[in-house]
Amino acid sequence: MPGSRIGRLIIALNLLGLAFLVAGALILNERRSGLVEARIDSLTTQGQLIANVIGGGATRGSPEPMLEADRAADILQLLFIPRSQRARLFDADGRLIADSYLIADRVETGVLPPARKRGERAAPFAEGGPKRDPERVEAARVALDNEVRMALAGQPVTGVRRGPDGERLVSVSVPIQRVQAVLGVLTLEAGDVDAIIAAQRRALLPFILVAVAATLISSLLLSRLIAQPVLRLARAADRVRLSRARAISLPNVARREDELGDLARSLESMTSTLSQRMDAIEHFAADVAHEIRNPLTSIRSAIDTLPLVSDPAARDRLMAILNHDIARLDRLVTDISNASRLDAELSRDPPRPLDLAKLLGDIAGLYNASAKPGEPPVRFTPPEGGEPVFVPGREGPISQVIRNLIDNARSFSNVGADVRLGLRRGAREVLVEVDDDGPGIPADNLETVFERFYTSRPKGKAFGGNSGLGLSIARQIAEAHSGRLWAQNRTDAEGRVIGSRFTLALPEGRP
Repeated sequence: MPGSRIGRLIIALNLLGLAFLVAGALILNERRSGLVEARIDSLTTQGQLIANVIGGGATRGSPEPMLEADRAADILQLLFIPRSQRARLFDADGRLIADSYLIADRVETGVLPPARKRGERAAPFAEGGPKRDPERVEAARVALDNEVRMALAGQPVTGVRRGPDGERLVSVSVPIQRVQAVLGVLTLEAGDVDAIIAAQRRALLPFILVAVAATLISSLLLSRLIAQPVLRLARAADRVRLSRARAISLPNVARREDELGDLARSLESMTSTLSQRMDAIEHFAADVAHEIRNPLTSIRSAIDTLPLVSDPAARDRLMAILNHDIARLDRLVTDISNASRLDAELSRDPPRPLDLAKLLGDIAGLYNASAKPGEPPVRFTPPEGGEPVFVPGREGPISQVIRNLIDNARSFSNVGADVRLGLRRGAREVLVEVDDDGPGIPADNLETVFERFYTSRPKGKAFGGNSGLGLSIARQIAEAHSGRLWAQNRTDAEGRVIGSRFTLALPEGRP
């Protein structure tokens, strides 16, 4: 993924929408926490102020002061104004002596139950609204009692707790003191926390909308940048498969500097190579038909003439022509079959480390051991030091290249000459050189000799002894191994041609 541009694009676009949501949640969470803390601070300040006023104006007695309940209730009614809050006053024993809801004649409201059908009993009601959950009411009462009891110890108590209806309450309980005596507790509650949180959730809505929009935009971009080009590549491949096109050509996609661009360029290269291969097969088929037609024509002519010839010598000559043409036809069919199977064999056999020095020595030894009288020997010169020379290759096809080059050199060598096989290292490659002492190759034919069915035999050599496919197959094998094969003439000090040299270059190393 680090080197994948499309992968990075997908991650970035998908994280973009998530980033908006995370940022909005973090911002609102920080605001929510700060808002609750600010609410607690505000209630604490307000409660301490009211507690101080009540402690100073609603107490009597010395040295043991007491809290005057009626006076404290009057002061609470005068000082406590906000309707969004609830204030309750407890004495030193924790008993309720004043409630701002009762002082202000506040009426609690609630949602009415659904209309009942005829004959159906009405749901029980409690004062102030529908019947509350007893367990929840009891839990709220216990929480309030605990808070009051802790405040009677002389320290303010702050926090968030649940009310009788399950709502969250920001609560502050402040002890009412005179000198060091705790005379009661003032509790202030704000029940608008849920409303504040709901407002904050509504404030998160723009972030959600932006995140959804970012996700939609990123999805459209991914569709435009990835899905549509892939679909175009698939349709182009279908056109090639259905033979309505010879190659894929999508220049707009191929110019991209990402994985899709690499894929488009690879598909274009692949289909172009297949198209060239199809053209080569067509030309090969035409060449094969032409080469086979020649011996067949000669055979037909000899067969037609044979019944008309009564001279035994002439008949023998015709039979010799028939045998020669049949052998030539058999050689053509064999070489054509080998050439047609070459690509399949190369694709099935993966390259392996091949000791080229040992392979050349074995081939030269086999030629010399099976040489007939008058055939040129093969002399192999190993590299200096006798160290192995490894190339990535396939032993069978590379052996075929060497044999084809040796056979070609022996066919051009003069009587008494030899064929020299050399091996040396070049720049990042290994060079195999096959030298002969023949007449050389015309300068115009140094490349032509590698064409299919091309033959140019020296004088004295029998016509039709070669199919003209050996050097063509050798170059095809060399190129399949990322190598090269070329021909050149050897000259002496005076510039006269003294033979030819075929050089096979293969990359050195292991696969």
